[in-house]
Amino acid sequence: MAKKKHSFAWSPIRRLMKQQGASIVARDAVDLLIDHLEKTARSLTEQAKQFTMHAGRKKITKQDLLLAIKYE
Repeated sequence: MAKKKHSFAWSPIRRLMKQQGASIVARDAVDLLIDHLEKTARSLTEQAKQFTMHAGRKKITKQDLLLAIKYE
């Protein structure tokens, strides 16, 4: 099976899962979490972009992202 190209590195996500008490983590579990994180990041960025455009700006700010998280 061909490896999928992710925006998030695999090892830090696996390490995070282990830090939360998962002593053994399957590769497909890490891949699923990465897919979910990427989907969430894309969605939040799109929402933040809408707030940015509404404010007449081009740069997404921390406040735009906080609003996107709040209204998710």
